Amino acid sequence: MSNRTGPVRVVVLNYNGGADTVRCFQHLTQTTWPAEQLQLICVDNGSTDGSVEKLRTAFPQVEIRALGTNTGFPANNAALRDLDGVRYVALINNDAFVEPNWLEPLVSALDGDPGLGAACPKLVLAPQFTEVAISGPVLVSEGAGGRDLCIQIRGCAVGGVDAWRDLHVASGGWGREVSSLGAFEWIGPLSVVRIPVPEISKADPGMIALRIDASENCELLVDGRPITVRRGSSTITFPCPTARVDVVNNVGSVVFSDGCGADRGWLQADDGSFDEPVEVFAWCGGGVLLRPEYLTDAGLFDESFFLYYEDTDLSWRGQARGWRYRTTPTSVIRHVHAASSGEGSEVFAFHVERNRLLMLTKNAPLPLVLKQAVLFLRATASYAVRDVIRPVLGMRRPSTMIVRRRLVSFAGFLRLLPATLRTRRHLRSIALVSDRKLEPWFVGR
Repeated sequence: MSNRTGPVRVVVLNYNGGADTVRCFQHLTQTTWPAEQLQLICVDNGSTDGSVEKLRTAFPQVEIRALGTNTGFPANNAALRDLDGVRYVALINNDAFVEPNWLEPLVSALDGDPGLGAACPKLVLAPQFTEVAISGPVLVSEGAGGRDLCIQIRGCAVGGVDAWRDLHVASGGWGREVSSLGAFEWIGPLSVVRIPVPEISKADPGMIALRIDASENCELLVDGRPITVRRGSSTITFPCPTARVDVVNNVGSVVFSDGCGADRGWLQADDGSFDEPVEVFAWCGGGVLLRPEYLTDAGLFDESFFLYYEDTDLSWRGQARGWRYRTTPTSVIRHVHAASSGEGSEVFAFHVERNRLLMLTKNAPLPLVLKQAVLFLRATASYAVRDVIRPVLGMRRPSTMIVRRRLVSFAGFLRLLPATLRTRRHLRSIALVSDRKLEPWFVGR
C-alpha cells in the first residue's frame, strides 16, 4: 500500500520548453499542498534553450534530472524508478498549468480506493474561447455524398493578437487541411467557430479579424450581422463577443474498436457534462496522478515508443493486470495542446501511426492486430492510387507525402515487430483479465 505519510512527487518533462516550462513550475509552486510534502522534479531531455538554467535560478527547490539526450516522453521513467517512500507520483506536461487546488482531489481519489492505479484530472485547453456563428451560401459542392462548403478560414487575430493556432470549428467544419498557401479550414453553410481569446486581450478584446477565401462574392451572417465578402482572399472584421467558454482537452482516454486512442471529451464545451467521476479505460500522460504500486506491477513507459501512445499502452497493460482508473473532474489543469511536437506535423504523424500498431501488437487480441495491419496497408495503397498513380496517368504532378509518411511508419513498425512480439508473449503470460472482459471498453466511432 502507498505510504500516506510520504511526499507526492510531481514530474515535468522538459525539452527546450522555454517559457512554458518556467510557467508550468510557477503554477506548481502555488499548489495548495504542504511544501515539505511536495517533490518537484524536472526531467530534462538535453535542452539547449537555457530553460534548465532559468529553472535552477527561479526555482531552487526543483530537482533537475538531466539526461543529456532527447529520449522522448518515456524519459519520464527517470523519475519513476525510485518511488520508495513516495506517496503518489504525478505527471504534468511542461505546457500544462495547474490550478492551485489541483492535487488534493486526486490524492483523495487514490486514498479512497486502493484498486485505482490512476486518478485523472480534467484537462481543458489553455485559452478560453468565444463562439461565433457563421452562415452563408454553399459555394462549393463535392456532389452526392460529398461536402457542401462555404468558405475557407486561413487566419485569425483578436485585438491584433494572432489567434489562428488554436481556432477550431465546433460544428460545420472538417478540421485543418494544408495547401501550397498554408493551413486552412473549410466551414459549411451553417457553422460555429471557436476563437481563442488571447490572455493579453481578455480585458478589452476589441475586434476579431478573420482571414478567409471565397470562390465567389457572397454575403455571410456572422452572429446575425450581415457581412459582404468578395471573391478570393479577404479579411472580415467584427466585434469580439463577450461570452467565454472553456473547452475540454481530456477527461480520461478511450480506445475505439479499431484500436485508435482518443481524448475523452475532446473539443467539447466544458458545460458540466464531464463533472461526474467515472471509470475510464486509460489515462492521459499530460496530467495524471499515479499509484507507485501500479507502476511496479504494470511497468513503466515503453522506451521504444518515443512519442505518443505510451500512456495508452501502459494503461492497457494495467487493465490487463486488474488496475482501474477514475476521473476526478474537480482537479483542473489548463493545457496548450500539441505545443511541443505540433499536431499534424511529420513527427506527430510518424509516431502516432507506428505506435498505434505497436500498442495493438503488444496488447490487443490477435484478430484485431492482423485486421488493423491489413487495413493500414490497404489505406496506404488507396492513397497511392489517389495521390500518385491517377495524377501520373492524368499528366499531373503527383503528391507522395502521405504515402511516403505511411510507408516510413510501417517500416518503423516492422523493425520493432520482433521485440514487440516477445513482449506480447510475456504480457499474455501474466495477464489477469481476459480480452473478453476488456472488450466492452472499446467503443465504436
